[in-house]
Amino acid sequence: MRDARPELDHNGVAAIGISPDTPRKQKNFDAKYTLGFPLLSDPEHRIAEAYGAWGEKKMYGKTFMGIVRTSVLIDEQGRVTAIWPKISPKNTVPELFKALTGG
Repeated sequence: MRDARPELDHNGVAAIGISPDTPRKQKNFDAKYTLGFPLLSDPEHRIAEAYGAWGEKKMYGKTFMGIVRTSVLIDEQGRVTAIWPKISPKNTVPELFKALTGG
């Protein structure tokens, strides 16, 4: 999303990141990666749960609850127009532009 900002801006798309991290951790993350878009803190994962982005994960044979990388496209009226659960970072922008162009 960071690298696509000029094209997103040109198309009137605002990117917002949401995670359960504290604002301080998010600020450090943004400083390290120079994201250039807002990060919202969701420590109780209410937003993540509402959008289906909080769920069961498995790593090294252990099962736990956590963020399921999800991208959501919301229009100007606040309606969800597309949702991509378990999307990889490399596919996020191409899928977004497919949805925006009807492709």
